Amino acid sequence: MTLADFTSPGLMVPHLRGRDAASVIQELSQAMQREKRVPDSLPFYQAALNREFLLSSDQEAGMAFPHARCPGLKDLIFAFGRSDEPLRWGAKAVCSVRLVFLLAVPATDSTQYLSVVAGLARLAKNPPLLQSLQAVPGEARMFEVFQQVELRNNSLCNLEAASPTAAPRLILP
Repeated sequence: MTLADFTSPGLMVPHLRGRDAASVIQELSQAMQREKRVPDSLPFYQAALNREFLLSSDQEAGMAFPHARCPGLKDLIFAFGRSDEPLRWGAKAVCSVRLVFLLAVPATDSTQYLSVVAGLARLAKNPPLLQSLQAVPGEARMFEVFQQVELRNNSLCNLEAASPTAAPRLILP
């Protein structure tokens, strides 16, 4: 399983028009509704924006991960947007974000969410893939980059014992 299993080329926005968190989250929410991945973009947009205002999701690698739970959603999905210029993001409103991943999480899900977040963390620590994501033209090529980021099997945490008497070992991706 890869990050690409949780998105599609129709959820890629290679040139974001928005210049701040609110407008970018709205733009990506609309892409999700256009692709029929969320039932109504307005409640989802409001939930993601409220959550982002509570705690900014921007990271050192020039990425942001706004997200919200979405009742009625069966599987986690994400929309991806890339800005040609650094965006004003977070409470400090500094121009630092160019890559935005908007995640729609089913109301009762935790396993898929943790697995995808771990995959995004691996992407953030892979400079060649990040450079590809920032440079490739078009939605299809962006999607191909996500196909290169493998997720761990099944759940994020698997308990594994070396022998019946050994203590379980927690394996994280």
